[in-house]
Amino acid sequence: QVQLVESGGGLVQPGGSLRLSCAASGSIFSINAMGWYRQAPGKQRELVADIITSGGSTNYADSVKGRFTISRDNAKNTVYLQMNSLKPEDTAVYLCNVHARETGKNYYQYYWGQGTQVTVSS
Repeated sequence: QVQLVESGGGLVQPGGSLRLSCAASGSIFSINAMGWYRQAPGKQRELVADIITSGGSTNYADSVKGRFTISRDNAKNTVYLQMNSLKPEDTAVYLCNVHARETGKNYYQYYWGQGTQVTVSS
């Protein structure tokens, strides 16, 4: 199994910053991509950003471009999301997502973290 542990959420004022972390552990053979999604109350889950572990190619939602930065540490199987210039509309549960292959299996699948709450409010 693959476990994901997220950290770094919390309450921040508009214009502030937070850094989320997600560490993957368990019987990991390989990780292809890592990313962050978010889900606000009453809204659909949406992709925030993702990154390919080999090469580092990134993809961002238009709403966060220029404010959020995704990065990864392949040696630690960890992905980060630096969030700057936060807005109230960024308030949501942020979920880590990893596309990985477990040891002993010959296919990749997606794994989800439990989520961490980010609240942007004055």
